[in-house]
Amino acid sequence: MQRLAVATLALAVLSACSAPTPEAPKKADAPAPAAKEPEHVNPLLTASPLPLQAPPFDRLRDGDYQPAIEQGMREHLAEVRVIADSTEPPTFANTIEAMERSGALLTRAARIFSALAQANTNETLQKAQVELAPKLAEHRDAIHLDPKLFARVQAVYDARATSGLDAVQTFLVEKTWKDFVRAGARLGEAEQTKLRALNKEESTLSTDFDNRLLAANNAGALVVDDAARLDGLGAGGIAAAADAAKERKLDGKWVLALQNTTQQPALGSLTSRDTRLALLAASEQRASKGDANDTRAIAERLAQLRAERAKLLGYPSYAAYALEDQMAKTPEAAVKLMTDMVPAATAKARGEAKKIQAVIDAGHGGFKLTAADWDLYADRVRKAEFDLDEATIRPYFELDRVLNDGVFFAANQLYGLTFKERKDLPVYHPDVRVFDVFDADGRQLALFYADYYARPSKAGGAWMDVFVEQDGLTGTKPVVFNVCNYTKPAPGQPALLSFDDVTTMFHEFGHALHGMFSNVKYPSIAGTSVPRDFVEFPSQFNEHWALDAKVFANYAKHHETGEPMPQALVDKIVKARTFNQGYGTVEYLAAALLDQAWHTLPADAPKQDAAAFEADALKRFKVDLAEVPPRYRTPYFSHIWGGGYSAGYYAYLWSEVIDHDAFQWFVEHGGLTRENGQTFRDQVLSRGGSEDLGAIYKAFRGKDPSVEPLLRHRGLK
Repeated sequence: MQRLAVATLALAVLSACSAPTPEAPKKADAPAPAAKEPEHVNPLLTASPLPLQAPPFDRLRDGDYQPAIEQGMREHLAEVRVIADSTEPPTFANTIEAMERSGALLTRAARIFSALAQANTNETLQKAQVELAPKLAEHRDAIHLDPKLFARVQAVYDARATSGLDAVQTFLVEKTWKDFVRAGARLGEAEQTKLRALNKEESTLSTDFDNRLLAANNAGALVVDDAARLDGLGAGGIAAAADAAKERKLDGKWVLALQNTTQQPALGSLTSRDTRLALLAASEQRASKGDANDTRAIAERLAQLRAERAKLLGYPSYAAYALEDQMAKTPEAAVKLMTDMVPAATAKARGEAKKIQAVIDAGHGGFKLTAADWDLYADRVRKAEFDLDEATIRPYFELDRVLNDGVFFAANQLYGLTFKERKDLPVYHPDVRVFDVFDADGRQLALFYADYYARPSKAGGAWMDVFVEQDGLTGTKPVVFNVCNYTKPAPGQPALLSFDDVTTMFHEFGHALHGMFSNVKYPSIAGTSVPRDFVEFPSQFNEHWALDAKVFANYAKHHETGEPMPQALVDKIVKARTFNQGYGTVEYLAAALLDQAWHTLPADAPKQDAAAFEADALKRFKVDLAEVPPRYRTPYFSHIWGGGYSAGYYAYLWSEVIDHDAFQWFVEHGGLTRENGQTFRDQVLSRGGSEDLGAIYKAFRGKDPSVEPLLRHRGLK
């Protein structure tokens, strides 16, 4: 059972008034004094009484997080001190497993705080982020750079082959030892002092980047004065833009909020070229305006100090450091995978551009194709080639039906899961929904929270994480959440998704399944605690079921009539699957190669100018197509400056090779069946990071993954 060293607050229930004694005369017009409110007790300081330790959001206050995290750090250090100072000979149980059991309060408070700081932030939470970031960096260093603790870890590591450990325990010992070494445990005192300073600065800057970018996204939204400029969005889109303006107290105007990518969804619908150009400019120029929200100097300094830290630890670049414990192992391997695809991808994108320009010319547009025009006219090309356009298919993708009859249905068919929505558990925002998740045998497997609509308090993009991690030491079951940024419909209107949105929902739920199915004893290697270039594999694999014939027929139904999508339209979607893949591949490769360029800088390189460096990197990697901007530019590339994907954005492509190869196994073995799903769950999804992941995959597939299925899927071969 996990040890809980919990600090409790005294609850003083004070009675401020008592009945008057018989001798005391009453004053007829004097009201009795009001009873004082009971003193608030921070609910984070004790384990939640809710099912599966779900967060008690109804009792949590914004001011609870920072003191709980600070208390958690103190308790965690005290627990680690006991381990380090033990006079008993170091063993797996009293050192490695004891560390796995430590830090319960810190973990509980930090997970919930981190979730809200991304999904529903405010000034109080942002202030806490700024103050906590350097403290948490110092806390991590205090553990990893403790010489007495590392000496015990080293002793267990040295004896691992003769200590009777099982395979998972041996793997955990080796991973723990490597984590300490990579954190600087073997550096000298002076070097460790420098490392602590670099870590503290990086943590502070990353937090500052995130907060500035959120402000820049909100401030950079396009404000429109005339509804005619929004022609093409449709009544629902225009109404949503009006609601977004009202939320900002801009009555009589319309607001197009920015999503985190360069391209914005509305660019595929807006018929006014001036509006398209203005929207793309707003997207590309956010966080680059020389104001308080400008992030360029932060990115430049982060690249510099990461290179310095890598050199201190003995690596030629930060990318070399970051990829050493990933599947790719080296930046050269990651770059080769990407650059090998550049010729075919850019050739396909240029061919797509020619077709789009021909449509513009045929309509006497009188202008040269730009990135702001691509989505709108690409959709017209798609309509001409496949008789398919977004407006035709959206009515068949209503959010609730996609979730229940698509995402949940596929999980039932593959894994036997069932879901029941519950309204009794507190949530952090009214848009959030909660579901019980039951396994095939009827026992509860997890809780699942879904937060799908965009709002100003939410970071851009889509992600999965956990409020509570699966823990085999304590028997704790997972509490998992998904966050997306779909446009919230106006009141009374249905939430209709694009097929890209549908795919995103399946993707994020693939991450959720990875967390739910975890069946690992030790929490540090449970769930999605795996290398970045593997963690996207289960999520991208789950995308395949969005177009599976049985699943698709179950959810793709008209939101008004309930009629299934006509087969002719389904066939067009399937046929158009490789459409625009040149653009999609190049915009991704440009961002991923830009990430590598920043993080392969040596420590002695001068501080870079963000704009000039980016332009040079894109040209050097031959992905500098004017009509195809990177999916993320340096100033708003949150994945690599604040989101944990530094030198790791290539991971989506690396994982995609694996996911298409895995899906090919399903094709070869009969597709969507319970037997296949159970095999995949048992051999891959339940294993967390408890073994070498290349070995885990090879044991499932019977061979190493092949890139061929991915190339065919993207139409690049």
